[in-house]
Amino acid sequence: GINIWCAAGKGTFGTGELCRRVEAVGLSRVVNHRLLILPVLGAAGVSAWRVKQLSAFQVRFATIRASDLPEYLNNGMVTSSAMRDVTFTFRERLVLTPIELIAAGRWALPVMVLFVVLYGVSPSGFSVGDFLPALFACACTVVTGAVVGPALLPWLPSRSFAVKGAALGVMLAAALVWFGSERVGAWQNAVALFLLAPTVTAFLTLNFTGSTPFTSPSGVKKE
Repeated sequence: GINIWCAAGKGTFGTGELCRRVEAVGLSRVVNHRLLILPVLGAAGVSAWRVKQLSAFQVRFATIRASDLPEYLNNGMVTSSAMRDVTFTFRERLVLTPIELIAAGRWALPVMVLFVVLYGVSPSGFSVGDFLPALFACACTVVTGAVVGPALLPWLPSRSFAVKGAALGVMLAAALVWFGSERVGAWQNAVALFLLAPTVTAFLTLNFTGSTPFTSPSGVKKE
């Protein structure tokens, strides 16, 4: 449901695309009715009267969740108030975080490898103890932005997702400097943490914008 809202808001799930798909699959030759049942969150991008004009199919916006469709159909295609309620609970947010982690891993893993080379390799040889703190800080930053940020979304300050993520990054940098080893706590590394961690966590939390029902299309464009 959330993905449909995001796609409708940015125009990739809209009137034109829907009509093109109906035509491409020859839907009018496959079914003997002229009814399209769409998710409620897709209404932001679909004009029902325009779809009927272009494809002869009537559009009905049914439910928020796909799991409510059987009840909707058994109820004579009547949408109850519960079917229109948008929820985004702690558990529902956590379900989406593995996708965020996978997306972040595409660039985070090469960065971690770079840290291993920069911190681990020296004229005296290779030292595991030298690169582990940097590797740990990098992993914590990615997890904070991609998992902790979405999980704590309603309780973080500001309406801006970037500010929410940056606030988490500042707290993470402070925690790493305070509780870290002498190497992590060195002033050069402390400055680097306070510059990089909020930037990365802000970026990762900002990427979660399209997965939530919290923001409007204008808010997404602004961020």
